Amino acid sequence: MRRLLFTAPLATAAALVLAACGTTEPAADDAKESTEALTLTDASGAEVELDGPAEKVVGTEWNVVEHLVSLGVDPVGVADVKGYKTWDAAVPLKNEPKDIGTRGEPSMDTIASLKPDLIVATTDLQPNALKQLRKIAPVLEVKSADAADPIGRMLENVDLIAEATGTTERAATLKKDFGTTLAEGRKALADAGLDGAEIAFADGYVASNQVSVRPYTSGSLIGAVNERLGLKNAWKQKGDEAYGLASTDVEGLTGLGKVQFVYIGNDGDESSDPFANELAGNSVWKSLPFVKSGDVHRLDDGIWMFGGTGSMERYADALVASLTK
Repeated sequence: MRRLLFTAPLATAAALVLAACGTTEPAADDAKESTEALTLTDASGAEVELDGPAEKVVGTEWNVVEHLVSLGVDPVGVADVKGYKTWDAAVPLKNEPKDIGTRGEPSMDTIASLKPDLIVATTDLQPNALKQLRKIAPVLEVKSADAADPIGRMLENVDLIAEATGTTERAATLKKDFGTTLAEGRKALADAGLDGAEIAFADGYVASNQVSVRPYTSGSLIGAVNERLGLKNAWKQKGDEAYGLASTDVEGLTGLGKVQFVYIGNDGDESSDPFANELAGNSVWKSLPFVKSGDVHRLDDGIWMFGGTGSMERYADALVASLTK
C-alpha cells in the first residue's frame, strides 16, 4: 500500500462477477443519451472514435475511476480495486468491477477479456502500455495533472470523460456543486476569522526507519483547493510540474512557523501516519510551533488527494470542520 500511495501519482515519485455489467447509469438530470458516433481529441492529441457513448469502460487510474463513478458510470474494470476502496471512500464504487492489476502495470489479458467500449487512462501510464491498450479498445488518454492549473485540469478531464460517456449534463452538475462547496467553505472559514490563514498540507511515509514528508505546494490539487477556500499556502518549496509535490524531512518543517498543519492518513496503511507515530517523540517535531499549539489536523480517511470533485468536496468539508471546531 505504501508503494501505491507514494509512487502513484506515477510521474512523481477482488475480482468478482459483474452484477451490473458496467453500464452507464443515466443521471436524473441527463437527457436521453445519443447513439451517434463520437470523435474526441484526447490529451495526446489523438482522435478517439466511438460508435456512441461508451458504456463498458475500464479505468487504469483512481482519479479517472472517480470521475466515471461520479458521472454515473460503473466501470467494468478498475486498477487495484482494493486500493481504490481503501483510499477513495469519498466516491465509493457502486458495482464490483474486475481488478485489472496495478495502476502502473495493468493486465492486458484481463482488460481484453472484458471487451470494453473504452479504456480511460492517464499520461502517467507508460507509452508502451498505452500502445498495447489501443490494440484492445479505443483509449481516451487524459492529462494526469497540471501544476499550472490543477483545478482547471481536473474539470477538463471530467468534461472529456463525460463527453465520451454521454453524461455531459451530469458533469455540469458536478462542477456546479463543486463550486458551491468551495464558496460555502470559504465563507465558513472567513466567518471564523481564518481568511488568509497559513496552511501546510502534507503527507508522510517511513522508509528504512527514515520519515519523509511530501509538501503539497500551490501547484497541487489540494493546494489549489486551499487557496480557493481563502487560505494561504505556507510551503516555500517548488513542486513538480504535474502534481505540485515537493520533498522534505522533519527538519524541513522548521521554517513553517505558526501554521495550520494538515494531513490525511489511512488506518488501512500503518505507515501512512508518521506524524502521530514515528515523530511523536521526535524532539524537532515536538518543538515546532504548530505542534506545540495543537494546530495539527489529521482529516478523515478515504479522501484521495489526487481525486475528482467528490474527493475535493469531501476534503473541503473535512478541512473546514477541523479548522473551525
